[in-house]
Amino acid sequence: MNARRVLVPALLAAALLVAMGPARGQPAPPAGAPHPMSHGTSPVNTGTSAAAAAKQAAVQRVDAKGAAAIHVTSPQIRADTPIPAHHTAYGDNLSPALAWTPVQGAQSYALLLEDPDAPREQPFAHWVAWNIPGNVHTLPGSLPTRGSPTAVRGMAQGRNDRDGTGYFGPRPPAGDAPHHYHFQIFALDRTLDLPAGATRDQVVAAMSGHVIAKGELVATSQAPKTH
Repeated sequence: MNARRVLVPALLAAALLVAMGPARGQPAPPAGAPHPMSHGTSPVNTGTSAAAAAKQAAVQRVDAKGAAAIHVTSPQIRADTPIPAHHTAYGDNLSPALAWTPVQGAQSYALLLEDPDAPREQPFAHWVAWNIPGNVHTLPGSLPTRGSPTAVRGMAQGRNDRDGTGYFGPRPPAGDAPHHYHFQIFALDRTLDLPAGATRDQVVAAMSGHVIAKGELVATSQAPKTH
């Protein structure tokens, strides 16, 4: 038999099988899946990524010009441990004292206290402050919640998400696992021209591009257990 007469039908049969797709009994690839020989990647769900980014504390979202990190401490609060009750809104709602390492070239510091674990699209803003002088590296405890504290000349306090000004202590919902509270310090190369009562978002927008160092102290809080 002529070899060409055998080869041609065989090639036609192979081409027909390819055109028909996978054989019976073999699952077809799901719709939208890349071809096995494709080197492409699946599209990124930008909506989910944006939502996840919005839930992060500001210190994770705001870029700093310098590489050095600010070390933030408190005589009342230790990292990764429960915040004492008198610094929470379940207790006396008193702001804790804070201290941080000086940053060379800082013209001012901004302070944000946020709870990214709050059941909402953005972290809950518990404390918003800015224009802490560049030569100040400590804040006393129990600061007044209204106006500019006389103990820190020049410091301004903004609106928290409780619709008040100054410090509003942790108050996670009853039954929740411990929430994480981020005491964040930002060293800026300028002061911020913001109105009294500015919001967290306004402060973040104003300091964008002017952060030369940043750091945080993270501690936890949980609603008191009822008996």
